[in-house]
Amino acid sequence: MAAAGREVIEVLRVLCRTNDNVVGEILRHQGTFYEWNHYPKGDVYDDKSHAQYFYHAHPMGQRDDEHGHFHTFVRAAGMPAHIAPAKRKETSQWPKGDEALSHVIGISMDPRGNPLRLFAANRWVTGEAWYKADDVCELIDRFSIDHAQPSWPTNRWVSGMVALFWPQVITLLQARDTTIATWEDANPGADVLEDRRLEVTSQVDISVDQQMRAVEAALGARRITERMPAPKTTKKKPSRRP
Repeated sequence: MAAAGREVIEVLRVLCRTNDNVVGEILRHQGTFYEWNHYPKGDVYDDKSHAQYFYHAHPMGQRDDEHGHFHTFVRAAGMPAHIAPAKRKETSQWPKGDEALSHVIGISMDPRGNPLRLFAANRWVTGEAWYKADDVCELIDRFSIDHAQPSWPTNRWVSGMVALFWPQVITLLQARDTTIATWEDANPGADVLEDRRLEVTSQVDISVDQQMRAVEAALGARRITERMPAPKTTKKKPSRRP
């Protein structure tokens, strides 16, 4: 986490020197920015890790403080062999085969290109095959974009954000499944994963600076514990019986 956080901060530092940001990097040379369109065109994909992401925006007024958000995924080819889509009655709209990707987490961005929050979403939002939260949690450390196109800084930043905030990602994925289960109990017989009334299933505001302070505090506490001498033990002498 600490290494990922340092990389996130370093990417932002370098981009700030030229008044750039990770969103602008992705939108560069992409023409007019249209709501709903994926940026960059064709998404960003790593053919070794099989991680994927794109950036897009919703119509103005839906999320007033947000410019847009990143969606992160891992494709089926990048998953452990034991992971498979959840067994549900209705799966006709799910992608199949290598296209059976899993959404990992969304990263909301403000108009200045800074992260606002993380969120998990319903299946119809992401167009994914649906995997149980425990399985998706195994994919967190498999998300890595290890190439330079279309933007090396943004690729490193998105990869670093997923790693830096993995505790929050796990919590959000578990909350996602709880929300889905609660919604199903309240709407018996409905295909909740396709219900347009349920979009965001869980979310949390984030701060890179606060996260790094928490990580550094935890590391500092661990170093202190490791340096503490082990308590001395004295062996009792066996008593001599007359």
